[in-house]
Amino acid sequence: MRWMHAAGRGLLVVAVLLAGYAGFATQPGAGDPKGRGPMTLVTAGDLTDYLGPLLDNWNRSRPKEKVTLVELPDSADETRAQMISELRSGSDRFDVLNIDVAWTSEFAAAGMISPLRPGRFSLNTFLAPVVDTATFDGRLYAVPYVTNAGLLYYRKDILERAGERPPRTWAELARLARTIAPQYGMDGYAGQFLPYEGLTVNATEAVHSAGGSILRDDGALVTVDSAAARAGLEFLAGGVREGWISPKARGYKEEESRQAFQDGRLLFLRNWPYVYAMANAKGSKVAGKFGAVPLPGPSGPGTSVLGGSNLAVSSHSRHPESAADLIAYLTSERVQRQVLTKGSLPPVRASLYEDPALIRAYPYLPTLRQSVLAAEPRPKSPRYDQVSLAVQAVVQDVMALRQTPQQAVARLSRELGSISRKG
Repeated sequence: MRWMHAAGRGLLVVAVLLAGYAGFATQPGAGDPKGRGPMTLVTAGDLTDYLGPLLDNWNRSRPKEKVTLVELPDSADETRAQMISELRSGSDRFDVLNIDVAWTSEFAAAGMISPLRPGRFSLNTFLAPVVDTATFDGRLYAVPYVTNAGLLYYRKDILERAGERPPRTWAELARLARTIAPQYGMDGYAGQFLPYEGLTVNATEAVHSAGGSILRDDGALVTVDSAAARAGLEFLAGGVREGWISPKARGYKEEESRQAFQDGRLLFLRNWPYVYAMANAKGSKVAGKFGAVPLPGPSGPGTSVLGGSNLAVSSHSRHPESAADLIAYLTSERVQRQVLTKGSLPPVRASLYEDPALIRAYPYLPTLRQSVLAAEPRPKSPRYDQVSLAVQAVVQDVMALRQTPQQAVARLSRELGSISRKG
């Protein structure tokens, strides 16, 4: 869940800023006839400690609607499990949930979060693709809070020495990773290929980049058995077979792959924006020696998966009106600026990606904006956890060369079909 809470690791709340929003879509909670009062915000671990000051400012301005921060474990699976356990029990412990973008459909379909009125939030000021991650079945169930898209990091110094430019296509990436990396005793390319959510992300990006899909947008139809999906999986399998994806890379998550790149052991890396600051930090072996470009595809720039998190209101919240106001505050432009500058997390407000001062401080912002605008969500499904596990298992076999891409998409189509027919 690196893309949700650790992407690289005194703001006064003006009451007028939060006034005048339309009403919340559900009935006010039982705790107060107007749906207002103290709240809890639950999130995965805040590794940069940036959320506390943001909430302190809210609490000073609105003491009768004080927010208590509840931090769950860093692990995405553990965070999701604890949230679901509380919500399914009918507990009103949580009011606002900071959830991974891939969980929105699951939580909405299960009735664990309440629909929101779009007019309450300035959605037209957000980067357009991120809003889609917050909808399910044609309704808004959350509000984008932070976004993310994969980038291709490359050793700028080495490519310049070889008279090469960063790759824009899979063929260029394969050629450079296969021929140049060995000259420097380096591995060619890595992503996040351990069987966990990161492998689902990397495989989905390959399939989408080739023009394919895994499920229809509403999750009701399996679409993975296609020539495009086979081409996407062949990109990954070919890298293993030809050696420019090292066997070690099949054990990488975000941090292992970042460390390999930062230690100078890797020519190309697919990872999230948080890597930029860490790889440029004092003591990094590649500081000042690398660049970042959009992910490559078959014939030009590819398609990243949208990462990030959304803010949702628990269907059991006793104070949903206050909860919705808190979401409006956390997604306001002034706070979103601090999400970037204090939390090093990619904001959802489009204007921040064109701010000259921010671009000077975060040079990757224009590239990230381009990647986000071309990105697509992961498959939407009320059973997303089962979908992701199926994808991981099948792609693991492809990258271990135990199954061909053709065999894999047929198998995945059967397994996803079985999941979609459940319940």
